[in-house]
Amino acid sequence: MISDKDLSSGLTGVCFDTDLIVRYGGRGPRYTSYPTALQFSERVTADDYRRHAIASNESGVPLSLYVHIPFCHSLCYYCGCNKIVTHNQARVDRYLEMLYREIDMQAALFDRKRKIEQLHFGGGTPTYLDCDQLSDLMAHLRAAFNFDNSENREFSIEVDPRTVDADRIRHLAELGFNRLSLGIQDFDSDVQEAVNRAQTPDEVRDLVQSAVESGFGSISFDLIYGLPHQTVASFSTTLDVVIDMKPDRLAVYNYAHLPQRFKGQRMINDADIPAPETKLELLRNTIDKLCTAGYIYIGMDHFALPGDELVAARRNGTLQRNFQGYSTHRQCDLVSLGVSGIGNIGNLFAQNAITTMEYEALIENDELPIRKGIEVDDDDLLRADVIQALMCYDSLSFDEFGAKHDIDFRRYFATEIKRLAPLADDDLIELNEAGIAITQKGRLLLRSIAMVFDRYIDQSENDNRFSKAI
Repeated sequence: MISDKDLSSGLTGVCFDTDLIVRYGGRGPRYTSYPTALQFSERVTADDYRRHAIASNESGVPLSLYVHIPFCHSLCYYCGCNKIVTHNQARVDRYLEMLYREIDMQAALFDRKRKIEQLHFGGGTPTYLDCDQLSDLMAHLRAAFNFDNSENREFSIEVDPRTVDADRIRHLAELGFNRLSLGIQDFDSDVQEAVNRAQTPDEVRDLVQSAVESGFGSISFDLIYGLPHQTVASFSTTLDVVIDMKPDRLAVYNYAHLPQRFKGQRMINDADIPAPETKLELLRNTIDKLCTAGYIYIGMDHFALPGDELVAARRNGTLQRNFQGYSTHRQCDLVSLGVSGIGNIGNLFAQNAITTMEYEALIENDELPIRKGIEVDDDDLLRADVIQALMCYDSLSFDEFGAKHDIDFRRYFATEIKRLAPLADDDLIELNEAGIAITQKGRLLLRSIAMVFDRYIDQSENDNRFSKAI
């Protein structure tokens, strides 16, 4: 068994304290937004979105685009994303037709001078679309919006390795994508069979080589610990293979088994899921191996090699946490396109219809497909900035934050500071008159620390609407 120790990451160490993780690793938001999507309501309408979008042109901040492609060829049993398993090409064509119309409606709201600095295709499986469909979609986006073609751009796409080959990787590079996110999850054959997602290390290794040769600046792998049949030994073997491939970034997610919410997960036998103590060992071993291999622990579930832009962003103050996890472009309004997409324009979060039937019906009626959201107030903005600071930089200065927002932090957040005291007593944070600093023991429990500043959460309850922090 690996001993509790400092697992140095090159920036800030990580200390794995099993007792603290058991006590504080309960359920909580991932804070890809604040307020979280659970606070969205249908009081927010397309008219509200239109008003905020037009008003945002005064600031002229750059734009980030998210495009949701919901289709998959087969069902991965663990998946909790908004997806549609289909082989009906007419259904795909219909969706793309409506997506093009939404692109045009959205683009009309924003000043053409505002550049697209960040683009992300998510799903589902974006590479479900063939080369011609992806080319047409990118051409439509480029015609509608002003794309930044400089090296500063971050244009990423989620890739199912089972759906692409070297030619398709080269085609993605030709379309302007410069970052790939490969869904790996695990290379163990027993695990792959249990979750209905089989792919070999050799297939992935060839794709990585093709991506490097095609000029992709960053390659990311997604892994999941806590899947059925995983053991510390088997996942350690997967990690060895992954480390040998040297992806620039790694996102290592805790599998959240919520079969009451996600029907596909009902295909997983509960008895095959690792016990809680095994999951802790899986996490401990993962952190140990990745940090020993030279990866830097960015926070939450993200790791990166020292030369990656995420590390630079953390150092220079431009790191942010958003719906895609950690990101390098902080000052962007997010325009979300496609079914279920969530945008963030100024002080407004807005989510599109979550079913393709409703999404397509609204667009067919020449309406923006906005169905719900939240207009944040000044208090929300303050708390969001606190949570961003803790999630991205592990510290917060009371005086600097107060000066930035023209408040007395100690007075405004007096209740929260009192709630932080037990966390300081347990050495998750350092708390003094100057501010908050998250310790090496606290870095794995960022969600639990951030929850102290979440006014929407009952601090006395373990909310089953969220996944467990660890």
